[in-house]
Amino acid sequence: MANLKVNTVSGIGTEGPVLDGGLHFRSKNYLTLPKGTTTERIATSSGISTETGSIRYNTDSNKMECYIGDKWMIVSTSQALEGVGGRGVSCGGSSPGASPYARVNTMEYVTIATAGNSVDFGDLTSICGAPGCCASTTRGLIGGGNNPVNDRIEVITIASAGNSTDTGNLTQARTSMASFSNQVRGIWAGGSTPTQVNTIDFVSISSNGDASDFGDIISHTIDYIGGGANPTRGYVAGGNTPSKINNIQFITIMSTGNALDFGDLTVARRMAESATNTTRGVIIGGETPSDTNVIDFITIPTTGNAQDFGDLDILRRELNAVFQAPTRAAFGGGYAAPTGIKSISQLNIIQKGNAFEFGDLLATVYSNRGLSNSHGGL
Repeated sequence: MANLKVNTVSGIGTEGPVLDGGLHFRSKNYLTLPKGTTTERIATSSGISTETGSIRYNTDSNKMECYIGDKWMIVSTSQALEGVGGRGVSCGGSSPGASPYARVNTMEYVTIATAGNSVDFGDLTSICGAPGCCASTTRGLIGGGNNPVNDRIEVITIASAGNSTDTGNLTQARTSMASFSNQVRGIWAGGSTPTQVNTIDFVSISSNGDASDFGDIISHTIDYIGGGANPTRGYVAGGNTPSKINNIQFITIMSTGNALDFGDLTVARRMAESATNTTRGVIIGGETPSDTNVIDFITIPTTGNAQDFGDLDILRRELNAVFQAPTRAAFGGGYAAPTGIKSISQLNIIQKGNAFEFGDLLATVYSNRGLSNSHGGL
């Protein structure tokens, strides 16, 4: 069989070259496709013709994209073969100092695939502790928080550093709530006004505007709760009623209605946080009432009680800067009496085991909240 070797191909970006019939690649290695950032992608409003079925790799979201005739769509993947990708952003929090509530408006980010220290991202519109954060592959939303308790929803573009902008309001001002999302909807559940509430809100992440009522958490008014999601189902775990509880509840994200019982944590606690992939939720740390290193896990598509996953490398509560990818969770900051924590730790969501070192935040902070463009809800 004859071989055709080509050093240069012209006509790229025009109507040629065009190959009819089947084209077979028999290499056992790989094929590199066009790639670039979201802003480098040909926009549907640019007037440049894009053929239906075109594919590319987005270096911001670390996902394949396919053009379907009027828009680019993400090619869904259920499991990373190796490594992880994406960006995680830590938002707001409290900095230990002269006052125990010296809140900050800073944001910083990490590249989840590579361990290391965080980098400055920008600033929130005002200083804010314990907001609720959720994200799609492109946009991050920061809702509520304290100093004072507020109802703001702010937005950032995850791939590009910069300050947040105001985009709408929650149905009520509150702080210390659970928050999670899939690619379409962001959810905020529970919290305090400072009176504890059972409210669940939702928004369309791609649109600016106010949140709408989703339903209620059942049985309890709760604050200091953790939450996570896969693309279909979200859950809230633990919290304060004001006594610490071990209850886990769930909702179907694309519907509305009250939460349903899921099961129980291995130990009642508050101020824990969650990381997820498409099947597993990991509930990390918290206060029992003493600071704890407990890590639990649940299987999100089913119901049932949590099981032991492993231990944190250091005691943490309010460790809520959680950055997630299909296999890796990194969580930074938090509090362990009598001081705040600067370090970032990590764990492998798929393999049970203990957490280990990732890097450091720019500053010691707790009551910070995290979002990422590669979490288990996407």
